[in-house]
Amino acid sequence: MLPFSHPLRTAALPQRKPTRFDIRPDADARAAIAADLGLLALSDVRLRGELTPTGRSDFALKAQLEADVVQACVVTLAPVAAHLAEPVARRYLTNWQEPDAEESEVPEDDSAEALTEVIDLGQVLSEALALALPLYPRAPGADFTGQIAAEPGTEPLTDEKLRPFAGLADLLRKPAEDAGDA
Repeated sequence: MLPFSHPLRTAALPQRKPTRFDIRPDADARAAIAADLGLLALSDVRLRGELTPTGRSDFALKAQLEADVVQACVVTLAPVAAHLAEPVARRYLTNWQEPDAEESEVPEDDSAEALTEVIDLGQVLSEALALALPLYPRAPGADFTGQIAAEPGTEPLTDEKLRPFAGLADLLRKPAEDAGDA
């Protein structure tokens, strides 16, 4: 189930002029979207744009997504706030067909999808927001370099110990040294 839905029936959309929209989910919907995307907070999100008829029965969506999000820092888990502003483009085609091969090439235009009875702008908003989120948010000053952790009483692993062939040179030299002793 979608955390937020704003369906438009395609049969009810005008065929000669654009349908403009400006969607701002309420606090409960923002909380549901935030929980679905693993955000600490989603204080504001807005999808504004238009659905324009193209051809006889296809539609093009052009919109702007704006959001104020708070994510956990990947290093410290401290809250990291970000303002997102991303363009959103989709094309809804009546004759679009799903690729049937398991290993098919990625189409050049990945904004195209099948036109169904309903275009859910809430789903578009959620998907666009998920794609716009920073993958590895970092708090200012958060640094992972040189962090070493180990159980009490054990020696921590270092980069040198993790190299599987680090001692190989020593092993190759040892037989030569042993032969010189004999």
